[in-house]
Amino acid sequence: MHATSQDPLVNRILRRVDGTSLMMVLLLAVLPGNVFAQSLRGSRASMDRQNQVARQHDFTFIETPDRVRFFVSQGWLIRITSNSDFRLDNEVSFPYARPEVDLFIRRLSSQYRRACGEQLVVTSLTRPKTRQPRNASSRSVHPTGMALDLRYPNQRCRNWLEPVLSDLERAGVLEATRERRPVHYHIALFPQQYTAYVQTLSSKEALRVADGQPYTVRSGDSLWTIARRHGTTVDNLRSLNRINGSRIDIGQVLHIAESSRSREGLGLAERLAYTVRSGDSLWTIARRHGTTVGDLRSVNELNGSRIYIGQVLDVPADN
Repeated sequence: MHATSQDPLVNRILRRVDGTSLMMVLLLAVLPGNVFAQSLRGSRASMDRQNQVARQHDFTFIETPDRVRFFVSQGWLIRITSNSDFRLDNEVSFPYARPEVDLFIRRLSSQYRRACGEQLVVTSLTRPKTRQPRNASSRSVHPTGMALDLRYPNQRCRNWLEPVLSDLERAGVLEATRERRPVHYHIALFPQQYTAYVQTLSSKEALRVADGQPYTVRSGDSLWTIARRHGTTVDNLRSLNRINGSRIDIGQVLHIAESSRSREGLGLAERLAYTVRSGDSLWTIARRHGTTVGDLRSVNELNGSRIYIGQVLDVPADN
């Protein structure tokens, strides 16, 4: 079965989860025998779970490198690009994955680097079936683009990473296994479940901000969007948080002037999130919402005109 534009693809946290998706997430959490966190040992039940989720998402088990490139061209897989928090090992032949995997890596690696002081290392992502290693399981979900492997770190970093993976496994958003030949962590991410999980965290964070607590930077944030959302200015954010430039990191905690927090509800109400559909372009989206291509680029920090299906854009609501 080939993937379609209905694959649940996102690059940022989805701000809306439809009732069907949410119901599926809740049902999966209470299925009989749905036991998570087995000390990262892996099991036949874990492999069953990974394949079950792949089928529920209607994911294709990609056969060849050419098909990987086709999925990339359609926006069903996206390129994973290293940053200061993580890097791709030279072993990664196909640096592509589902957009939710990209979100997961960026969130996890930001926290990992703060806790361990070093980069997280990704050793494998999407692998077509014809390029699977000899010792790979015939039921591996790597060909779907929903899996990744992480390098086995030092003891101090393992002491941080393994409890986090176990907690996420208990939350029902992934299955994690500590493989031994060679030793590494295999992670199968459950896209819809992880998206709902992140959205819940984001909603709780928004409530904390509304109550006057610090704001934690999320995927897709910039100083501009945070300032606009909270009724303040980029200069005020820089001054209050002693930021010299414009760079902020996922997980970074920012302080927001007390006088601007009372406008949190208004800022969220005025902010429009638009999910890119097949056939969209910046020009058609701008025209549809009464704004300009320049404003869309500025708000979303886009350098060019390329957008992809499933991408969530902030659309200025005051135009």
